[in-house]
Amino acid sequence: MPQYRKDGVTRRLCASAHLDDDFAHQVDRDLTGDRLNAIGLTLGVNFVALARHARVAVRRRAALDRQMTVLGGVLVVALLVVLGGLVSGHGAVAQSGIYSLLGVLAVAWWLVHRAESQARSATQQVFRDPDKSEKLAPPVEPEAEAWLHELKRANVLPYADAAALDNPFVGSGHELREVVWQPIDVSKPADAPGGGKLQMRPFDAIDLHTYVARQMESISGLDGLRARNRLYVLASHAYMLQDLVPDRTRRPCAQIPKQLVQAGLQSPGAAMRTHLCLERVGEGGRLIVSMYLRAILNHPSLTWEVAVYAIPPLGARFYRLDRLPVAPFDRWWSLVRYATSHTWPELRGAPRRIRERGRARRRSEKFLKKVRRDITDQHVIYDYGAPDSLRERIGDWEQAGYNERTDAADFLNRLQQGVLIATERFLKDHNVDTSSFDKAQQVINTQTYNINNVNGPSNIGPGGQINHPNQPQGSGPSGPGGGAPPNNP
Repeated sequence: MPQYRKDGVTRRLCASAHLDDDFAHQVDRDLTGDRLNAIGLTLGVNFVALARHARVAVRRRAALDRQMTVLGGVLVVALLVVLGGLVSGHGAVAQSGIYSLLGVLAVAWWLVHRAESQARSATQQVFRDPDKSEKLAPPVEPEAEAWLHELKRANVLPYADAAALDNPFVGSGHELREVVWQPIDVSKPADAPGGGKLQMRPFDAIDLHTYVARQMESISGLDGLRARNRLYVLASHAYMLQDLVPDRTRRPCAQIPKQLVQAGLQSPGAAMRTHLCLERVGEGGRLIVSMYLRAILNHPSLTWEVAVYAIPPLGARFYRLDRLPVAPFDRWWSLVRYATSHTWPELRGAPRRIRERGRARRRSEKFLKKVRRDITDQHVIYDYGAPDSLRERIGDWEQAGYNERTDAADFLNRLQQGVLIATERFLKDHNVDTSSFDKAQQVINTQTYNINNVNGPSNIGPGGQINHPNQPQGSGPSGPGGGAPPNNP
């Protein structure tokens, strides 16, 4: 049977950057612009490919705006010539001015037509071509690409201070569950086969994390499950780790020595904790389910801190490319209509867009200059944290169908059961009596969830709203359909 490509979301976003100017500018600014804040996790998106295509789209738009601005000036001169000829009674002068007006409009129409044709061709190529998206656009700055490559394997994430009270796992989507599981007594040795007790093998939280990370894919049956220990740092404390922020006037690094990641699990402190991050990307990248685990080992008991999140499919704006005409005549006629209807708005709006981009660039440069001066001279503590992720911002639960909901339920059931099985096997391998684990497992397995009436971990109502068990579907703090999604701990 046909299968979704694993890079489906990446190709759709790269293609959409050529059609959506606002999205292209946002991506170009966030991924390659000068900044101090960290960027949220990639979560199944190839940021290098996306940055390249966004840069091509931004340059195409900037070139068209410059051309339209010049033509707009010529248009004004031609109009003055026509008016001058009519007032002075020189018909030949007025006639030449009219010809100039028509010529300017014709050139503007052709430029708009060409730019849109190039954008659509690039869109079709990146979305349909089986080659890698990265190869279909020229590279951006080497420093920016190197940083984006590191971000693919990030083992640390500074999160914005504003998220500290609610969700340190910024950019992971809607919260499905946050819970600390039933404590397990790990102080008693297991019974020996011939009587007596076995000798317990010592272990720590790092050993347990490592075992679960290595075994989860095979235990859960989720092919392609990504498991990685990652240190989450409250961003205002990021400067304390020199390996994370070697230069306080630059953005933080995406990777740090693994010893620091392990230390955040063994002895967490200063708002720095290490979690085992399990990420499962659904078919074609449409859905992403993440489980964040932290083993809390305080003898004689062990427990798991568990947080589960989900990111829905892309919003409707990224499906425009599916409706682009491809038949020769239909494509030609669509481009003619587009150029005819957009020529005047492009001529009229080009100077304004150039001014707005210039103002935005100067405001950003002024802000960063002031912040860097304050950090250097006043030793100001800066919040380097990522507030969210690109993938989270562009998701929309309205685009999640039955298949996505059932997949989410399946992923979460498998992840929860996989963690329990891996924990039991680990304890048995270390000759720990699992009778306490068996009792805790019975309590944990009674926790049921529902995703839009599909059994699984959590309860997501219409529009991605997370409902409490006794709350009517679609209702929130502000009444039916209103308010922000309440937490469901």
